[in-house]
Amino acid sequence: MPPRLRIFYSLLTASLLLIPVVALYSELAKRSDMWWTPPPKTLSLAESADRVEIYARGRPLGTLLEQGQVSIRDGAGSRVVRAEEIGLRFNNWDRVRVQRLPRLLFYAAWCGAGVVLLLVIATGRLAYRGEHAPNAA
Repeated sequence: MPPRLRIFYSLLTASLLLIPVVALYSELAKRSDMWWTPPPKTLSLAESADRVEIYARGRPLGTLLEQGQVSIRDGAGSRVVRAEEIGLRFNNWDRVRVQRLPRLLFYAAWCGAGVVLLLVIATGRLAYRGEHAPNAA
């Protein structure tokens, strides 16, 4: 392959390789603590029953709250906690990680293929052979 074409295709491949590299970097550089439920959107104990059960000394927290057996001690004394005062936040990192995996694998494969193509082009491993007339028999 002529040097001008090799440089052109090397630069073209390198610039196209930046697309998956930037996408892969942006996916991997996201904050790890952003997958928690935001504080204003905490779920009540009843709303979160399908995802979590909280037990204290072997008894469900909801039952303990209904019976008035959970209290908080503050400076003025102690007061009974109601079920409405309990809020739960969830870490959804496990669900997000599973959803991100195919995309990350695709970007990584694209990066690998791009690097291989760039190396093949830049090192001149692609043989450039001009057009040949077919052999007459």
